[in-house]
Amino acid sequence: MKQVQIIVSGNVQGVGYRYFSQMKAIQHDIRGWAKNLPDGKVEISALGLEEGLNKFINEIRHGNPFSNVENVEVNEIERSENYSSFTIKY
Repeated sequence: MKQVQIIVSGNVQGVGYRYFSQMKAIQHDIRGWAKNLPDGKVEISALGLEEGLNKFINEIRHGNPFSNVENVEVNEIERSENYSSFTIKY
């Protein structure tokens, strides 16, 4: 299992991007969370097998039809939590 922190910038708030990321996480067996940041970005913490994470990251780079993803920053982090699902933080 691998854990990554992802920061997504662009038009990604108010367009269903967190729900999109949750749907894609479920499809690729990724656990963790997504939340809006005060600066207009979305932060995602994702935990999963490397193959699933790579597919998930590829999907979120494209975004949903209502978003405009400008940049995706991915940083591998030391596994700190054992998530049971993928949630949206408010």
